[in-house]
Amino acid sequence: MSEKVKIRLSFLGAIICWLLFTGSSIYLLFVQNYDMKVDFSNFFPQLCFTGFVISTFAYYRYMITKADSLNFTDLLWKVFITGLITTLISLAIRLFFTVFAQSTLVESPLTVNFFYNILVGLVVIFMVSTMVVWKRLILYQKSKNLLQLWSFFEIALVGSLLFDFFGLSYVDANFRVALVILGCFSVILVFNLKWVAYLNFKQKWKGILFILLSAIYLYHFLLNLLNFSNTNVLVLDLFDRVFIWGAFIFLFLYAMISILVTLFNLPTSSVFEQKLKEALDFQKLSQSIPRGETKDQTYEILLESSMSAVFADAAWLEINEETGTNQVIRNLNNADVNEIKASIKSDTIKSIIDFKLRSEISSGKMTDDLKHSKFKSIIALPMMVQNKQIGYIVLLNEVSEAFNREMVNIITTFVNQASISLENLSLIKESIENERYKEQLKIAKNVQKSLLPTELINNDHLTMAAFSMAADEVGGDYYDILEYQENKFGLIIGDVSGKGTSAAFQMAQMKGVFHSLASQGLSPVEFNKMANIALSQCLEKTSFITATYFDINTDDNILHFSRAGHCPSLFYCKNENNVDFLKCDGMGLGIVRNSSYSEYVHSNTVNYHAGDTLLLYTDGITEAKNRDGAQFGSERLKESFTTHASKSPDLVKEGIKNDLAEFIGEMIIDDDYTLVVVQFKDRQKNG
Repeated sequence: MSEKVKIRLSFLGAIICWLLFTGSSIYLLFVQNYDMKVDFSNFFPQLCFTGFVISTFAYYRYMITKADSLNFTDLLWKVFITGLITTLISLAIRLFFTVFAQSTLVESPLTVNFFYNILVGLVVIFMVSTMVVWKRLILYQKSKNLLQLWSFFEIALVGSLLFDFFGLSYVDANFRVALVILGCFSVILVFNLKWVAYLNFKQKWKGILFILLSAIYLYHFLLNLLNFSNTNVLVLDLFDRVFIWGAFIFLFLYAMISILVTLFNLPTSSVFEQKLKEALDFQKLSQSIPRGETKDQTYEILLESSMSAVFADAAWLEINEETGTNQVIRNLNNADVNEIKASIKSDTIKSIIDFKLRSEISSGKMTDDLKHSKFKSIIALPMMVQNKQIGYIVLLNEVSEAFNREMVNIITTFVNQASISLENLSLIKESIENERYKEQLKIAKNVQKSLLPTELINNDHLTMAAFSMAADEVGGDYYDILEYQENKFGLIIGDVSGKGTSAAFQMAQMKGVFHSLASQGLSPVEFNKMANIALSQCLEKTSFITATYFDINTDDNILHFSRAGHCPSLFYCKNENNVDFLKCDGMGLGIVRNSSYSEYVHSNTVNYHAGDTLLLYTDGITEAKNRDGAQFGSERLKESFTTHASKSPDLVKEGIKNDLAEFIGEMIIDDDYTLVVVQFKDRQKNG
C-alpha cells in the first residue's frame, strides 16, 4: 500500500471516528436526560474517541514521514500553523458562547456537548500533530536505547487510552499512578535535544518563537477544556482521561525545556558559526590546488577567508613571483597602502613587508597599533615556501587593539595552508618538467604495450586487425580477445577515464578482470555485472571504465553483446551492403558501486554471415578535432567505415586512419584512440 493511500485512509478514518464519537455522545445525552430505557453506555463513544486519536496519529505520522526532507524550523512551522488554525476555530467557539451568553441556546446541554466535541477534535489534532513533530526532534541522532524508550512511551500512551475505558476520574488513585508513569517517561524523553545544536542564530530565535507559541496554544486549549468541564453537563469529560493529561504534560514539558536549552545556546551560536566558517575556509584553502585552481584564485581565497575570520575592515596581500610583484587589495587603494606602510612602527612588521625576515617570530610581534587617520590595528604575516619568504598578508581594523592572539593563530593556520598549497603547485610543475618522470612514462608505455594482445585471431572463423595510439606516453584504451571454448570467443574493448600512468595501471586491472571472467564463459550481462563488482574494489573513487563485451559463437554465427557506457560499435552487413550502430543501453564500470548496477546492464544479439564486419573503437576517434574545432564524429566514422567495410580488416583499418588524418590535418589528437576490426568468414565453406 502506497504512502498516499495510507494518508487518505487514516484521514477518512479520523473523520468517521470523530463523527461517530460526536453522534454517540449526543445520543447518550438523550438517553441520560430523557431516561430512555436503552442499554447504551459511554463505552462506544470512548471507543470512537480512541479510534479518532489513533487515526489522527497515523495520518500525521505518514504526513511527516512523507516530508522527510524538512529541516527543524520547517517542522516547528508546521506545529505553529496547525496550532494557529485550531486555536482560531476554538476562539470562534468561545466567541459564539460570549455573543449568545444571555440566550438559552448556549445553556442547552446539546449545544454545549456538540461544541465541546468540536473542541475535543481540535485539541486532539493539535496535540497529536505536535507529538509527531516532537518525536522527530527527539529521535534525531537516535540510538538503540532511545528508540526502545520511545517505543515504551508510545505503548504507555496506547495503554492510557485503554485505561480510560474504565471511566476513572482524576481523583482516583489508579488514575494518578498511570499519570505518574507517563510523567516519568516524559521527563526522561524531554532532555533529548541534540537538534538544537544544529540551528544557527537566526533559526534558534525562530525555534523559540514557534515553540513558545505552541506552549501558549496548549495553555489556551487547557483553559477551554476547563471552562467546558465546569458546566457539569458533559457526557464525556476529557479531564477524566489519562491520555489527555499525559499528552499535555509531555508536550508542555518538551516545549519549556526546548525553549530553555535554545536560550542557553544562543550566546554560543555566533561563535559556533564563526568556527564552522573558519573550518570551511580552511578546507577551501586545502582543496584549492587539488581542484585545479590557479595561484591568483588561491590568493583570493586566502584574503577573503582571513578577513572574515578576524573581522578585518581592509587587507592586502603581496607576492614576489618570477614575473614580478603580485598584489591583491581589499577596501584600499595603492595610496592607502603606501600611507599605512609609512605609519608602521614595529620593526618586525617592517621586516615582513620589506621581505627581510630572517628568523621565526612569535605571534605577539605580528600585531601592532597604527597611527593612521582611518586604521588603528594591523596584523602582518609572512608567507613561506621552502623556508623562503615569497610574500606576506596584512589585515587592518579601524579599532585599536582589535586583534588578539587567537586571531593571529587562525590567520597563521590559513597562511601556512596557503603556503603549502602554493609549494605543492610548484613541486607539481617541477615534477612534470623532470626528465626522470619522462623515463617513468616510457617504462609504463612498455608495460602498457605488453597488456595489448601481440597476436590477433586469424582462422577459419574470423580475421582481425587493430590499431591503438596513446595521446600521452601511456594510454588507457584496451582491447583483447580470448577463445574460452572451441569456436567461442570473448572480445572486449574498453576506455579508462583519464590518461597517463594512472589509466595504464587501471587498464592492467581491466585485463586481469577480462581474462578471469571471460575464461568462465559468462554471458555478456553476467560479465559486466561481475566486472563492475571486481573493478569497484580496485578503481580509484573518481575513475571508471567504459567497455563493450562481445560473446562470439562461431558455431551458430551469433554475436551476443553488452555495452557498459562505451561507444556503440558499427556492424557491416554484406548481404544488405548496410552499416548500422549496434545499440544497447548500459552504464560504465565503477560508476555505480553497489548491487543496483545490475539495473543498468542490458544485452543484445546479432546474427552474422560470411563477409560481415564488426568495428570497435574508442571516443578518441569520434572526438578528434580539425583546425576549425569540428569533431570527426560518429557519422563521419560511419561513412568512412561504409566506404572500406567490404575490404580486408587491415585495409579497413588503414582506410579509416587515412580518412581521420585527412580530416584533422596538422592537428594533434589529444585523447587515446583505438580501432579493432573483426571480419567474419563462412566457417562451413572454409571447413
